[in-house]
Amino acid sequence: MYWEIGRIISEKTATDGWGKSTVSSLASFLQTNFPSSNGFSDKNIWRMKQFYETYKSKEKLSPLVREISWTNNLLIMTACKTDEAKEFYLKSCIENHYSKRELERQIDSILYERTVISEAKYGTLANKNEGLSALRDAYVLEFLELPASYKEKDLRKEIVSHLKDFILEFGRDFSFIGEEYRLQVGNTDFFVDLLFFNRALSCLVAIELKIGMFKPEHLGQLNLYLEALDRDVRKPNENPSVGLILCTGKDDTVVEYALSRSLSPAMVADYTLHLPDKKKLQEKMREIADLSMEELEKIADE
Repeated sequence: MYWEIGRIISEKTATDGWGKSTVSSLASFLQTNFPSSNGFSDKNIWRMKQFYETYKSKEKLSPLVREISWTNNLLIMTACKTDEAKEFYLKSCIENHYSKRELERQIDSILYERTVISEAKYGTLANKNEGLSALRDAYVLEFLELPASYKEKDLRKEIVSHLKDFILEFGRDFSFIGEEYRLQVGNTDFFVDLLFFNRALSCLVAIELKIGMFKPEHLGQLNLYLEALDRDVRKPNENPSVGLILCTGKDDTVVEYALSRSLSPAMVADYTLHLPDKKKLQEKMREIADLSMEELEKIADE
C-alpha cells in the first residue's frame, strides 16, 4: 500500500505539479474523513514518495522491501547511504525477524561495516571451513554492565545474564548450551568458557574469553577444547566444532601467523564495550577497497 501511494504521489508531483500544499490538503482530507488513517500525515506521505523513488529502479532491492515492516523500512532507508548497506540490513531483517529496537541496535553498532571488514580479513579462512562464516572479526558488547576493572569470570557472568542481547550480536542461529562446559581429557578436567550450537551450520561453537591482548598460546588451549568436543561431545550428524577467542585486543599480524599453521577451524576476534566509531570503520573500509583495487591492477599488469 505504501509503495503504491508513493508511486501515485511521485507521478502526480512529476506530471500534475503536486506540491507541499496539495499533499498537505490530501493528508487533512484523509485524516478528517477516515479516522483510522492517523498515520497519513503529510510528512509520512512524503516518506512514501521517497520510499518508492528510492527503490523503484533497484530490481535487486525492491522485492526485499515488501517483506519487512514499514517502520524497519524507514530505519534502513534513512540510515543507510549505499545500496550495499541497504541490501545487507534488508536481508538481515528478513532472516532474523528484527524488531524495531533490534534493527536500531544493529545499525547503531555498525554491523554492516564490521561484517565487511571481517570478511575481508577472514574470507579465505571462512571459505576453507564453512563453520567460520558464522563468526566475525569484532563484536560490540555495549549492553554488558561491567565495572572499570573486571575479570574473565565477570565477563562470562555478564554475558550469560544478557544472553538475549549477546545472541542478537552473534546471530539468532546460535543456541546456548552452557558456561564453563566441562570436558574431561585423560585424568584432567577442562572448562570451555561458553559453548553454543549454531543451528544453520550444525556445529558446536566454543568461545574462550580473554582479558587483554591475544597470545598465540591461547590458540593451543582452544585447539585442545575443539578436539575434545569433536571426539566426545559432537554427534555423528553434526559438522566439526569451531572455536572463537574473544579478547580485548589483538595484533592482526600475530593472529595471521598463529592461525596459518592451525589445523582447527578457529578465529580470533576482539570486543568493545562501547558503540564503535563509524568514521574509523569507514576509513578502514576505504583502505580495504584501495587494497583490493591494487590487487586487481597487479593481476591486470601480469
